Amino acid sequence: MLRRPKPTDSEADLLREQERFLTSGAPSAANVVRRPDKRRGEAGVGGGEHNGETGARERDVVSIEDLPDQLPSLTPAPPKKSRFKASRVTFEDEDPGERLDRHDTHISAVLSRIVERDTSSTPISLPAFTGVAFPKVVHRSENNSQAPLSSVGGKKSIFARQIAAQRLKEAKTLLHCSTESAQTPETRQQNRPPETSMETEPPLVSGPRLVSGQGLGGPDSSGETMRIHRENQARLQTMSQSEIVEEQKKLLTQLDPRLVEFVRSRKDQRVPSSAPPSKHIETGSSESGSSSNAALFEKPLEVEMEGEEEEEEEEVPSSITEEDLPVKPQKEWVHMDKLEPEKLEWMRDLPAPRRKGTKKAMQARFDFAGRLIPPTKDLPTHLGLHHHGEEPERAGYSLQELFLLSRSQVIQQRSLALGTLANILSKARAGEYLSLLNSSMTATLLDAGLLFLLRFALDDGVEGVMSASVHALKALLVCAEDEECLDYTFSWFCGLATFPLLPSAQEEEDEEDEGLDEIMKETAKEKEERKSDHDVAQQDVVKGLLKMKLLPRLRYILEVMRPSPRVVQDVLGILTRIARHSSSSATQVLDCPRLMETVISEFLPTSWAPPSSPLPQSVYGLPQTSAVKLLRVLASSGRHACARLLNSLRVRERLSCLLSAEFSELLLEPTEALRVSTEAYRLWAVAAGYGQACNLYIDLYPALVKALQSVHRSLDPSDLLPLQLQRVLALLSLLTQVTHTAGCHQELQAGMVSSQGEECPPPPPVSWGHVTGLHTSLLGHLKGFVKGLDNPGQKDSSVTLIPAYLVYLDAYYHHLSRQNCFKPVETLQELEQLTSEVLLPLFSHHVVQDLMGNLRSSSVVCTVQSSRRGPETTPSLPGLVCSDWRTRPGLVVPGSPFPLLTGLSLLLQTITGIHKGLSCKFKGLLLSEPVIVYLRGCSRATPTLSLTGAWLLRHEHHLLYLLLRLAVRLVPIEQEVAKHASLYHQVALALLTWLLPGSEYLAHELLSTVVFSKDFISEGHSGGPEAIELGELKLHETTQHHTTPSLQTVGSLLREACVQLPSIRGCFLTQLAHLESAVLLSRDALLGHNPWISSHLLPELTGPTLPSDWPYLPLVSLYTRTGLSGGGVLAVEELPQGALQVVTHCLQWLLLLEVWREEALKVIPPVAKFARLSCVFLCSSDLFLERPVQKLTWGLFRLLTRQSRMDSLDLNVPPPGLASFQDLYSALLAQYEAVSFGDWLFGCWVLLPLQRRYSATMRLAVFGEHVGMLRSLGVTLEKLSIPIERFTSPPEDSLPLLHLYFRSLVTGTLKLSWCPILYVVAVCHVNSFIFSQDAAAQEVEAARHSMLRKIYYLTDEVLKNHMLLFRLPQQQADFGFDLYEQLPAIREKRLQTVLGLQNSGEDKGD
Repeated sequence: MLRRPKPTDSEADLLREQERFLTSGAPSAANVVRRPDKRRGEAGVGGGEHNGETGARERDVVSIEDLPDQLPSLTPAPPKKSRFKASRVTFEDEDPGERLDRHDTHISAVLSRIVERDTSSTPISLPAFTGVAFPKVVHRSENNSQAPLSSVGGKKSIFARQIAAQRLKEAKTLLHCSTESAQTPETRQQNRPPETSMETEPPLVSGPRLVSGQGLGGPDSSGETMRIHRENQARLQTMSQSEIVEEQKKLLTQLDPRLVEFVRSRKDQRVPSSAPPSKHIETGSSESGSSSNAALFEKPLEVEMEGEEEEEEEEVPSSITEEDLPVKPQKEWVHMDKLEPEKLEWMRDLPAPRRKGTKKAMQARFDFAGRLIPPTKDLPTHLGLHHHGEEPERAGYSLQELFLLSRSQVIQQRSLALGTLANILSKARAGEYLSLLNSSMTATLLDAGLLFLLRFALDDGVEGVMSASVHALKALLVCAEDEECLDYTFSWFCGLATFPLLPSAQEEEDEEDEGLDEIMKETAKEKEERKSDHDVAQQDVVKGLLKMKLLPRLRYILEVMRPSPRVVQDVLGILTRIARHSSSSATQVLDCPRLMETVISEFLPTSWAPPSSPLPQSVYGLPQTSAVKLLRVLASSGRHACARLLNSLRVRERLSCLLSAEFSELLLEPTEALRVSTEAYRLWAVAAGYGQACNLYIDLYPALVKALQSVHRSLDPSDLLPLQLQRVLALLSLLTQVTHTAGCHQELQAGMVSSQGEECPPPPPVSWGHVTGLHTSLLGHLKGFVKGLDNPGQKDSSVTLIPAYLVYLDAYYHHLSRQNCFKPVETLQELEQLTSEVLLPLFSHHVVQDLMGNLRSSSVVCTVQSSRRGPETTPSLPGLVCSDWRTRPGLVVPGSPFPLLTGLSLLLQTITGIHKGLSCKFKGLLLSEPVIVYLRGCSRATPTLSLTGAWLLRHEHHLLYLLLRLAVRLVPIEQEVAKHASLYHQVALALLTWLLPGSEYLAHELLSTVVFSKDFISEGHSGGPEAIELGELKLHETTQHHTTPSLQTVGSLLREACVQLPSIRGCFLTQLAHLESAVLLSRDALLGHNPWISSHLLPELTGPTLPSDWPYLPLVSLYTRTGLSGGGVLAVEELPQGALQVVTHCLQWLLLLEVWREEALKVIPPVAKFARLSCVFLCSSDLFLERPVQKLTWGLFRLLTRQSRMDSLDLNVPPPGLASFQDLYSALLAQYEAVSFGDWLFGCWVLLPLQRRYSATMRLAVFGEHVGMLRSLGVTLEKLSIPIERFTSPPEDSLPLLHLYFRSLVTGTLKLSWCPILYVVAVCHVNSFIFSQDAAAQEVEAARHSMLRKIYYLTDEVLKNHMLLFRLPQQQADFGFDLYEQLPAIREKRLQTVLGLQNSGEDKGD
C-alpha cells in the first residue's frame, strides 16, 4: 500500500515513491482533462477531430474525484445590514406608510425636484469666421482646446481634457469681466498691508473667492455677488488697521478651526499657478514639521533651546527651468526631453538654518568629533555634515542616523559612524552634555542597544570598522581620569586596595522560587545563566559583554589581526576595566584561552629591539605600560591570581628584565621607559603585598639600592619630573610592602614549628635582616626632603614624597618592636632623635601649616556635593567620577593635606605606642584650629554613601581614625586635650556609622577604646548626672502635678550607666561577634600582615559596616530570636540566659546617648526609635516588668515624649525595616491583651499612637478588634506625660470610629474607672460630634440626630450628663474634664430641635 508523503521526506524519498506508484499501475486520484480555448477559436471536445497543433494549445485542468459540484457552507453567512438604516431614527407608534412616503425614491419624487438651470448669464462662444471654404483639419496633437496634464492632474482622456479646457476658458472670460467692473477696489486692496486681511497674502482677483453666486435663483446672480463684494470692500476701506485685526481675531475665535482651514484651502485652489509665492510662513507648520522628525527609538535626544522666539522669512523655492540645469540635455539623450522638477530638488542649494519659532526641544546633532552643533549654526557643506534626509538644512548627524550608518554596506560609512559614536561617548562620559541635553547621553545610547551594536561591529572583518568599534567600546567602559586618580593614590596608606566596580545590588524577587526549600531554589549563578544577554546587560554592562563572548574576540584581535598601536592600547584598557569589575571577571580574563599568553609574549617580552621612531607603526614585541598595568589589576584581584601570573605565566622573569637595569637603559623612549618602570614597581608591590615575589628583592637588591641612591638626582626640574615622582613613589610602596612581609617572617617561622603539620602559611624568603639596611638610607632621604620644604623649587616634590616615606617608617617601626633583635633603649633614643630632627620640624613648618588650613575645604565628608557639572554615570556602569580632579578642590588634589597628615598620624600612632612619652609633644596636632574646625564639621556632617565617593571616603576615614587614636593617648594625660573629649566622642560615634566594608577592624578598635570610654564621656565625671537631677527638681516644682511615675530620676540612671560602661562595651562587642572573620581580614590588611591577605580587592560595597541604629542592635537581635512568631504567639517561652542583663545594658547606653549625645542619634528617625524600643515588650511576656528595665524604659519614654520630640515623631511613615507601623502596633495590642496585667508603662506605650494627629486605623483597632483591652488600660491622667489635648483636638471626623466611641460608652465597655484617658477622649469626641454646627452629609447629620436622641433617653444619668454637659478636657479635674452646670442655649436649642423632629415624626405616625 502506498503511503502519503510526509513533510520530512527528502527529494530521493519522493522519487522513490513515484517509481513505486508507476510500477504498481494503480489509478491516479486526479485526471488531466484538456479544455479548449474558445478565445482562440478551438472546438470543443465533442466537436470533431483534433490535430496535433490544437492539442498542443490545450490547457491542463485538474479534476478530483468524489468532489461535489457545490461546496457546502461551513458557517451561516452574517445577515446583511443597511448602512443607511442605522442612521435613521424610528418610533414605535409611527405609521409605516408615512415613513415609506418620506423615504420614497420613486422616479416621480426625483422628477418633481428638477429645476432648470439659469443660462441667461452664461457666455456663448460663436465660431470664428474664416476665409476658406472648409475648416482646417487639425490633428489632435496640435489641438490647443485640451487642458494641459499639469492642470488636469494625472492621466485623463481626450474628452475629459477638452471639457477641462472649456471650463478654464469660461473662468478666464468671467475673470476679465469682473476685473473691468471693479478696478479701483482691487487696486486699493492690493496696496493694503498683509496684516489687515484675513489671509497673509494680497488677493490676486477682485471677485469673491468663496461665493460664486450660482446658487442664487435670480437672472443676475453674478452681479449680485459682485455688489455684495463691493460693499464689503467699501466697509473695509472705512475701517482702520487695528479694527480689521481685531475683527479678524474675533472671527478666528468664533469660527470652527476646520472651517478656517477650508477657507484657506479654497483660497489656495483659486490662486493661479503663476501667482507670486507667499512671503509669510506659519509658525505652526514649522513646529509640526520639526516634531515629526524621527527620533532614536521613539525617544529622541533633544537640545534645549532658550531665548526669544524668532520667525525668519523663508522664500519658497521657485520651479526649476532648463536654464538652471548644470548640464543641458541633448536631443539624442533618450527620455531626457521632459523636465521633472521633483526629481531635481536635491540639486538645489540648502536653505539657511533658522531658529525654530518655538521654545520646544530640538533633536541633537553632532559633528564627527562628537561636538554638539547648535541648531542655528550655519556650516559649509564640504564638511560632510549635511548628508542626511531629515532636516537637510541642519548640519550634523542625529543618534538614529549614526546607528543606521553603522550598519551600512559601505565600509567608510560604518567606520565614520562608529568613530563619531566613540567621540560622543568620550564627551558624554566627561560630562560635557549634561547642561545641553535634557537626558543622559550614555543611558540613552545603552537603552537604544549600543552595546550590541558595538559587539556586532567587533566581528567585522574590516580592520577599520573593528578599530572604530574597539575605540567606541573603550570610550564607553574606560575613564582615563579615574585610572589616573587611582594611580595617584596607589602609594597612600592602604592605597593598593580598591573597591570592585560593581553596580549596586538589586534584589530580585523570583516568584518561581516562592514556597520552595532552600535546596530546591536556583542559585545566583543558575539564574544568571538563564537570563538573556539583554537582561544581563541592562543590569551590568561588563557582565553582559562577558556573556556575549567579548574576551575570545579580543584575544583574536590581538593574536591574529595584530592591529595598530591605538587599538592595542584600547584593548588593554578594556581588559583592565573588566578586571576591576570583580574577582570573578578577573578570573575569566585569566581563564580565557591564549589571551594572557598573547598579552605577555607580545607586549611584555624578555628582549626587544629599540623602536625606530617615537611613534612606531607596531607595538608588538615592545614592553607596554598598559600591559603591565593589566597584570597589576589582575594580581590585585586575589592571591591565587597573582601566583598564576608570577609562576604559570612567568611574569617574574619579565619583572626581573624590566627592573634590573635603569629605566634609561630599557631601549625605549624616556617617557615610555619611565611609565613601564613605574608600573613594574607597582606590580611587584602588589605581589609583595601577598608575601610573593620576595625572592626578587634578594636578587635585585643592588638595583634597588642604586635606584634609591639616584632619587635626589632624578628629581631635578625637567619635563619628566611628574613621571619621576610617580616612579619614586612606586619604589617606596614596594619597599613598604617588602618590609611588612619581612616583619612577618619570624612569626610565620615560629608558627610553622608549633603548628606540627597544621595548615600555616609558609614563611617568606625575605627576613627582617634583609630590610634593616634600607632604613638609614630612607631616613636620610626624609630629612633631606623636610629641609627641601624651604626651597621653592623643591617644595612640591617634597610635599608629594614625604607621605610615602612616613608610611614606610611606620611599617618599619611597627614590625621592629615584634622582632627578636629589638633593642628598647636604642630604639627609644632613635625615636626621640627622629621626633626632634624630623617630625617636629615637619609639623611646625609653615608649608605644612598652610596645608592644614585646607583641611576642611578638601574634605569629602564636610563638603556638600554641589550641582556642578560632573561625569555621566549609569547604574549598570559605575565609575569613580574623577573628572577635573587635578584642578578642583578635593581630597586627591596635589595640594591636599590628607596624604601628609595621614602618614604623619600613622607614624605617630606607632612611635607613641613604643615611646609613651612622645605623645605630649604632638598635642598641638589635635589642638590646632584647622583640626578642631574640621572635627566639628565632621561631627555634624551626614555624607551620602555611593561607589563614586566611597574610595575617597575610605582614605578620609583613615585620617579620622588615626586622629582619634592619638586622642586616646592624650586625653587622659593632657588637660587641654581633655577639654575637647566630647567632640572626639561625637566624631567617633559619627565615624562608626560611616565605616565601609574592609574597615571592620577600625570599627572594633573604636568600640574598644573610644566609644565606651569614661574619659571621652566627660559629662559622667564632671557633674552631668547631678545637673540632670537638678533639672528634674526644677521641672517638678514648676509643674504642680506628677507627669511620670516617681520611680527614680534620670540623673541616677545616668550615674549608674556611667559606672557600667565597661560592661556595656562587652555587651555590644558580644553582639557584633558575627563580624569576627571580617575584623580579622581587615586587621591583616591594615596592619600589614601580608602573608594572610587573600585579596587587595575590598568587599562589595553594599552599605556601611554597622547600621545607623546599631545602639538598638541587642534589642533587635533578642526580638529576632525570641519574639512573636507568625501566629501571634511567642516563639520562645523563656528568655536566653543573660538576656535581662543585655537589655539593661542596651537601655542604659541608649539613655546616655539620648541625654548627652543627642546629635549622634539624629540619623535615626523618631519612629524608628519607637519601633526598636517596642521590642522590650514584644520579645518576652515579662521582661518589661523587671525593675531595671522599667526604670530605664520610663526614662526613655519621657525623653521620647518631650514637646520637641513629639512634634517630630511621625507614625504615619513606615519605620526602616518594616512594611508599616500599623503591623507593629497590632502586635503590640495583641501582646498587651495577653501579658500586660494592666502595666502602666505598657499602657502609656500603647496610648502614644492613639493621638489625634496619627492615623485613625490604630484607634479603630483598639475600639474594634481589641476592645477588650479597655478593661485593663488603667493609665491615669497623672501618669501620662503627653498632654490630653493631643488626643482630643481636633474633633474626630471618622464616622465609623465615632460609632465605636458611642457604642463602647453606651454598652459600658468603656468606663471612667477602667480606662480614664480613653473615656475622656471618647466623651470629648462624641460631645463635639453631636453638637457640631458644621454642614455635613445627610448620613453624618442622621448619625448626629440618632446619637443625640439616644443620649437624651439614656437611663445612666452620670454618663448622660458627661456626654451632654462636657465642656473641655482638664487634666487636673476629678474626671479629667470640666462640665457645664446646664446646657448652653445653643446646645439646648439643638437638642429641642432634634427631639421636636422625633415627636413630630411620631405624631405623624400615629
